[in-house]
Amino acid sequence: MSLSKRLETVAGFVSPGVTLLDVGSDHAYLPIALMKSGRIVAAIAGEVVAGPYQSACQNVQKEGLSQQIQVRLASGLKALSPEDGVDEIVIAGMGGRLIASILDADPDRLQGVQTLILQPNNREYELRAWLEDHDYQVTAEAILEEAGKIYEIVVAQPGQMRLSLPERTFGPFLLQEKSVVFRKKWAKEADKLAALLAKIPPEHVAEREELALKLAMIREVLDES
Repeated sequence: MSLSKRLETVAGFVSPGVTLLDVGSDHAYLPIALMKSGRIVAAIAGEVVAGPYQSACQNVQKEGLSQQIQVRLASGLKALSPEDGVDEIVIAGMGGRLIASILDADPDRLQGVQTLILQPNNREYELRAWLEDHDYQVTAEAILEEAGKIYEIVVAQPGQMRLSLPERTFGPFLLQEKSVVFRKKWAKEADKLAALLAKIPPEHVAEREELALKLAMIREVLDES
C-alpha cells in the first residue's frame, strides 16, 4: 500500500515505536503503512463517517493487522481513551479551523500525548494561534506540493511559545527556510490579494487597509534574501 506524497511526509514525522491515533484516518492508509514498515507498535484509526469507517475496518482486516490497529467510529479525540497509551496524534487533510476545534473540544484527552502532527489544508494561521494559546510549541514544519496543491505540516509538542505575526502567518520554520514551494505559495497569494485590492472601492478604507497590510507583509517576506 503506497501513500501519497502528502501522507508520506506526515508519516516521516511519526516517531519510531509509538502508539498512534490517526483522526479522520482516510481508510486507515497511514496507520497500515506505518505498521507494515515497523515504525509504530499500535494504532487507533478514528472515523466519524460510517462509509470510511467500514472501509478502514476492511483494509485493516485485509492486511492482517486487526490486533495492532483498532478502528473506531467516533468524532475527533473521542476515539481516544486514557488507557490506550497514545503517544502521538495525527490529524491530516482538514481545515486548520476544524483541526483547532477538534483539539479544543476534548483537551483532557490530550493528557500524556507527546506530539501532535497536524496537516491543515487551509487557515494555518488559526491553527498556530490555537497552539500558542494552549501551551504548545511548534517543533517542526514542512511544506510540499502534490498534484497542483500545496500543503503545510505543523508538528507541535507541549510547551510555551510566543510567535510574531509573520511566524504565525508563515510558520516559524518555513519562514526561515523559504523553500521554492513556500515562495510559490505566497507569491500566488500576493497576486490574489493585489487583484482583490484593485477591485475594492476607495471608500472601503478599513477593508483596503487590512488587505494592504497583509500584502505588504507577504511582499516583504518574499523580498528578503
